[in-house]
Amino acid sequence: MNRLSRLCLSALLLFTLVACATSSDQPSEAGVRTWEMQQLVFHAENPYDNPYTEVDVWVQLKGPDFDKRVYGFWDGGNRFVVRLVATAPGDWSWEVGSNQPDDAGLNDRSGRFTATGWSEAEKRENPNRRGFVRVSDNGHALEYADGTPFFMVGDTWLAGSTWRLPFRNAATSDEYEPGPGIGFEDAVNYRKNQGFNSVSMISAFPNWEADLNPSTYADENGIYLRNAWEKFGYDVSDEQGTDASGGVSYWGTFTAKNMRDEYGHLPFAPSDQHPGVSDFNRLTPAYFQSLDKKMAHLSEVGFVPLLETVRRDVGPSWDAYFDFKESFARFAQYLIARYGAYNFVFSGIHLDWVPEDFSLTADQFNEALTYHLETYGRPPFGQIHTVLIDRATHTTLGSGDEVPWLDMHSVGNKPRDHRVGENLEAQFFLENPPKPTINFEPYYTGWLHEINKPGGEEPPANSQRDNYFARAQMFGSVLSGGLAGHVHGTAAYDITTTGEPDGARPHIWDALRYQSANYMQHLESFMLSEGKRYQTLVPVTADIAPRKAPNAPEDGLDGWSYMMRTAEADLAMLYFENASVAPRLSGFTPGASYVMQWFDPISGEWLNRMSVMANESGEIDIAAFPAGSALAERDWALKLKRQ
Repeated sequence: MNRLSRLCLSALLLFTLVACATSSDQPSEAGVRTWEMQQLVFHAENPYDNPYTEVDVWVQLKGPDFDKRVYGFWDGGNRFVVRLVATAPGDWSWEVGSNQPDDAGLNDRSGRFTATGWSEAEKRENPNRRGFVRVSDNGHALEYADGTPFFMVGDTWLAGSTWRLPFRNAATSDEYEPGPGIGFEDAVNYRKNQGFNSVSMISAFPNWEADLNPSTYADENGIYLRNAWEKFGYDVSDEQGTDASGGVSYWGTFTAKNMRDEYGHLPFAPSDQHPGVSDFNRLTPAYFQSLDKKMAHLSEVGFVPLLETVRRDVGPSWDAYFDFKESFARFAQYLIARYGAYNFVFSGIHLDWVPEDFSLTADQFNEALTYHLETYGRPPFGQIHTVLIDRATHTTLGSGDEVPWLDMHSVGNKPRDHRVGENLEAQFFLENPPKPTINFEPYYTGWLHEINKPGGEEPPANSQRDNYFARAQMFGSVLSGGLAGHVHGTAAYDITTTGEPDGARPHIWDALRYQSANYMQHLESFMLSEGKRYQTLVPVTADIAPRKAPNAPEDGLDGWSYMMRTAEADLAMLYFENASVAPRLSGFTPGASYVMQWFDPISGEWLNRMSVMANESGEIDIAAFPAGSALAERDWALKLKRQ
């Protein structure tokens, strides 16, 4: 029996014990631990034509400082599941209810259990036992529920939810090197050993199939059904135009990548009325049962994934042929109900681009997600709701009351150069209220694309220059105010895998070995070198002179310097790009002595400490970089700490 089967059996046993308990009885040693997913299973007694749209089931969960409705989800047949966690040690109780009051299988049942906490040693084994990630008190960073800082060290596996990284339910090895035949557990363990604690995945890719249609095409009504990633080497047309046989508009020459699960399931049933379109009112639970295994595994190894609903290109057909606001909100809630008992960050939409034909507008997605909030409320266990965005959330969607569901800002996709820092800094200083921010789509190593060319350059994949660009975006993004962490990416974000020839993107096993990923652990080591104090840093780029080297390009990644400092001026952290000029720093405590220590972002090593004195005006001169030159021949990081 595999682990998932044991888990389901244990959960069903727990439900049986609890449901039959009286007020004086408790489940005997049920093993309920805080922050660990528990599952209650109910079976409807009445028939339903479409349980996904007709039935809402929930439990009212009560415990220490907790009294909330926790929604469940339909899991196929007459089976409904509610997943929950105990957020604190102590006694808990629940009572099930539904919008079908005459169904005895979904109402008038209750139970109770007792939860126990974890030792500090057990928390070190798996930091998810510290509780779900939340926003820090000052609004600028992330932390676990027990106050331990969480600095996201993520990687971009957008198609990791599909067969492209199959879950094998098999052990892997710390000595494993990525190669053909790689499985999900292999890739996760490889990244964990490099210091990662998160991966970004899109839950599903409706309308995507390796079929006879191009990766981007519209139906006879002119509605674009997808703007998918190409399955290179599989030609279906020779030019942009119209297919005379069906009146279908298309764009590109290759078909789309297949995005089914390991067993061939689609996330939604195909529409009977609209060829090539998913029926967004007919969900396929079996597809998400495959994703269950991956989410459970990530939880077990201490990862906090970013899970997104869908990519924006499914929007036009969803809106044209269905009640978009209602059905999109239902799907968002399905994901929250299904995975809300795991430690994850939720992204309401993968809005990497807002083209007129291949997406709905940002306002339409915002309206649907606001409707979801009004209908279902926030996730009961407090998971952060964010969005992967084109440019910046505050410019594309808005801020404050304009996006009431948004808990964390982000930047991404474009521009992938110095200008991204300006958006991060602007978001840092928004105060309605302050929210963390992060760069979800920075420079991607190995990707030859027009939006991934700092200063117009296209360095060879995994070259020194290619890896430097990724490193510059890591440190530059965080020290522009992105204290939530950083998400690394490569050209294999689409998980090009077995059966696909070399094309515009590398195979996933090659991209996993790119050097750029190794710098992510150094970024975390640098930022957390003073514990939680990084959470109190504030961007002060105006106190760097010169901040930019002469002729340093705005659309490049050379010659700029970054600094964040505490309000008390007792700690500052800086990053200098390649070709930066050694600057004079201002705003420090006049006459105070500071310990200055250089950090190598390539090796992760600290150089010798030295003392410097701020002058009577609070200025500190950085005379030279570690190599002895006033012009940086490579990038460096620096920490200044008042003695």
